[in-house]
Amino acid sequence: MTTLSPPSRSSAASKSKGSGEDHGPGGLLAAVRNILDRPLASYHLVLASAGLLLGLGMMMVLSASSVYAYVHTDDSYYFVKRQIVFLVLGFLFAWVMARLSPSRLRVLGWVGMLVAAVLLILTYTPLGVTVNGNRNWLDLGTSALRMQPSEFAKLAIIVWSADILARKDRLLDQPKHLLVPFLPVTGLMILLIVFQGDAGTAVVMAGIVAGVLWIVGAPMRILLALGGLGVAGVVALFVTSPNRMGRLAAFLNPNADTAGANMQATVGMLAIASGGWWGVGLGASRQKWGSLPEAHTDFIFAVIGEELGLFGSLVVLALFLVLGYAGVRIALRSDDNFSRYAAAGVTAWFMIQALINLAVVLRMVPIAGVPLPLVSYGGSALLANLGALGLLVACARNEPEARKILRPDKKKPRPRMTTVVGSRRARAVEPGRR
Repeated sequence: MTTLSPPSRSSAASKSKGSGEDHGPGGLLAAVRNILDRPLASYHLVLASAGLLLGLGMMMVLSASSVYAYVHTDDSYYFVKRQIVFLVLGFLFAWVMARLSPSRLRVLGWVGMLVAAVLLILTYTPLGVTVNGNRNWLDLGTSALRMQPSEFAKLAIIVWSADILARKDRLLDQPKHLLVPFLPVTGLMILLIVFQGDAGTAVVMAGIVAGVLWIVGAPMRILLALGGLGVAGVVALFVTSPNRMGRLAAFLNPNADTAGANMQATVGMLAIASGGWWGVGLGASRQKWGSLPEAHTDFIFAVIGEELGLFGSLVVLALFLVLGYAGVRIALRSDDNFSRYAAAGVTAWFMIQALINLAVVLRMVPIAGVPLPLVSYGGSALLANLGALGLLVACARNEPEARKILRPDKKKPRPRMTTVVGSRRARAVEPGRR
């Protein structure tokens, strides 16, 4: 007779180890690695991080804008209601972009580039509107139809550049093919924005161009030359503008003119400092009661720091890092050059603009007038951001492993229904088998 004996402790331990039930740091890392190895990991990382940023942004727009909206419109929900409308339109835009194939996105890039150039040129006509010293808005009849073409120009440049560079992929080791027509066309778009007076947006667009060139594999000498040219351009922008020189002087001397040029930066730092570890509570910001200009737009991170404290600020940073990681991951895993370059461009856009905005609020650079992507209030910015997210999702769906799940091979023959003699039921029989 054979008797069954209980397994030994060593065998049970090895079995537990082999089944991945280790709850220590090694087991946690293995679990994270297992999750990231899934075919749709990039897709889900983009959706999760962007969705949380959008939700947090909507909540903070409501909180940061309520006082200003009530004073100027008698409706505390004025700005958040407009933001909801733009969010719904942006979701539709993102859904369309995410469902388009790379070939259709390439065509859309050319159309978008042409439309963006025309809209930028129209800002120099009587349709152009000057806001905060920058003539970068178009007024199409009413304030509800006012738009900022430079936001859509960022997206157009990314899609168009990805198509151009993907077409010339085998020739990109030659500088003339790498830079022409890519650099002249994007440079012209940037100059159109520079002459509007919007230096912050111009710097972001230059960062997008540099990011795309880096992922393409441009030689370091070209990147250094373009970087030197960019620094010279920024210096020229400051020297030729008394307003920017005033901002620079205020940045270099934080204690000067705290009620004028330094007021916004000073109040923003005060808001963050008063938040402490956990914040004063959602909706309880004191600085939004008239002390902090642009509380719901460029300086919304200061309100986040005040109401949600260091914890909330770190959550925002973590979400942007996850989104940036997902974008780089998509670019590296894509086997299609267009998807690789487009994902790199969108990632460069979000990360550079977020970095500039956070650096301004934390008083690390002079005020640049750049909103925080996906979080700050703004119709044009939100629509363009969601369109870029849709493009990034389309690139994630086009990853090799994701394609196998989302778009299985349609050429594989399907079983056909045949009737077996002597049986009343039909059964599936594969082609070639009987």
